[in-house]
Amino acid sequence: MTVYVALLRAVNVTGMALPMTELKAICEDLGFEDVRTYIQSGNVLFRSDEKEAVVADKLDEALGRKFGRKPGVMVRTTEELEEIAANAPFPDAKPNFLLIHFLQEKAPAKALDGMVAPDSEEAVIAGREIYVHYPNGSGRSKLKLTALKTGTSRNLNTVRKLAEMARAME
Repeated sequence: MTVYVALLRAVNVTGMALPMTELKAICEDLGFEDVRTYIQSGNVLFRSDEKEAVVADKLDEALGRKFGRKPGVMVRTTEELEEIAANAPFPDAKPNFLLIHFLQEKAPAKALDGMVAPDSEEAVIAGREIYVHYPNGSGRSKLKLTALKTGTSRNLNTVRKLAEMARAME
């Protein structure tokens, strides 16, 4: 069975409250095995024999039934998360100031066009991820980057922890 990490968009930040115990139960009801959650921001690890796209769709559909709209679910394997963490640009950035924006599909080549970075934010596209360094933190950043709207973000510390947890499940 493949170990997957699902990253939910907009859960527990935009009025879509979802206790992690409930997220775990939803995943178990979908037939996912060895389900674990990490912190309250919609991170869930599990095993499944199904393909990545299938588990993402199933979880998004189930959450859509609960909330009345699909939040968006980005799924990665252990190996993918490890590569994402290992290949993070901006080596001098504090890990909590480097956010990885996960997308469902590969970012378009022009995804950074029109980026407005008033606090000297920097961004790099890498497949289905966009790395953004927020030198002053992301909380008060005025960064404008349309490509980030459909994804979900985790800081490098969280990605490293999720990769470590996923590896322990292998």
